[in-house]
Amino acid sequence: MSTKILPEQKTTPQTSHGDGDHERFAHYADKHKITESMVTGTPIRALCGKVWVPSRDPKKYPVCPECKEIYESLPVGGGDKGDNKQ
Repeated sequence: MSTKILPEQKTTPQTSHGDGDHERFAHYADKHKITESMVTGTPIRALCGKVWVPSRDPKKYPVCPECKEIYESLPVGGGDKGDNKQ
């Protein structure tokens, strides 16, 4: 029986959550749906397409660039049903 020494391998920590790094951002969604989701635990969809249950303070995270781009391209005057970030 012999012992083999394996060559040194570089390891890189995985910083992505596998979903396009959506977990690192605060997302835009309908403010009424955000409130309902936080109470009921029902998942909602952000403007960028991410589906999640809001549970954290969005002020602690940067705004999702995709959500921001979509939000800024929407017509002005969305009324009471305007989008808000999570």
